[in-house]
Amino acid sequence: MLTLLFVFPFSAQGQDSAELAQQLSNPVASLISVPLQTNFDDGFGSNDEGYRYNVNVQPVIPFSLNDEYNLISRTIMPLTYQHNIVAGAGSQTGLGDVVQSLFFSPKAPTASGWIWGAGPVFLLPTGTEKLLSGEKWGVGPTAVMLKQNQGWTYGALANHIESFAGDSNRADISLTFVQPFLVYNTPDGTSYALNFESSYDWEASELSLPVNLMVNKVLKVRNQLVQVGGGVRYWVDSPEGAADGWGLRFNLVFLFPK
Repeated sequence: MLTLLFVFPFSAQGQDSAELAQQLSNPVASLISVPLQTNFDDGFGSNDEGYRYNVNVQPVIPFSLNDEYNLISRTIMPLTYQHNIVAGAGSQTGLGDVVQSLFFSPKAPTASGWIWGAGPVFLLPTGTEKLLSGEKWGVGPTAVMLKQNQGWTYGALANHIESFAGDSNRADISLTFVQPFLVYNTPDGTSYALNFESSYDWEASELSLPVNLMVNKVLKVRNQLVQVGGGVRYWVDSPEGAADGWGLRFNLVFLFPK
């Protein structure tokens, strides 16, 4: 009952919340946001008893470069607690390696309605524990392309990272990430989202492929606009000893529209 005193729809008509939900479905929208994405996965280790809680702090900051282009900064800072990921290693807690993406994106869609952005992606070895870091510096290209029409958003985001420096005793990194996504936004600011987060490790020749199904909603909590939601994930494929089976995902996104 107490929660109901502080949580309200953003507008009676739902138009503003629907517009914000649509912007959140676009990775290169001109919207300042701070997503906190929480994941729980288990099935790690040789005996499948390992598990991991991971909170990705993912600030998104757009910059206007000129009348035609924006620069969108998207950062992923993973905060992790994991247990029995490696036999005999016990538990680890701390910051993982940061991924920083920069997208140069036209402010207006193309004549056919496509929205796109492209630029560099960087891997920073910020991990506070050996088992939370690859201890390598990495760089590569990233791009996103999508279309939005009648409440639907569909497209894909991709990047590729190659390590170029770091601890010579750690494995080199050559990792391709591809995320096709499909989102339906309702007029009341509710979003139904499906995505595939495929990662292919070229050094180990291994594929990781979780499928995520989410429901999110834009709300106002007192004076703060947020999107809240949750859903399930299923690991279609993963390396031996990595996450397996079902997992959970929860979202809390702080919104700062202009």
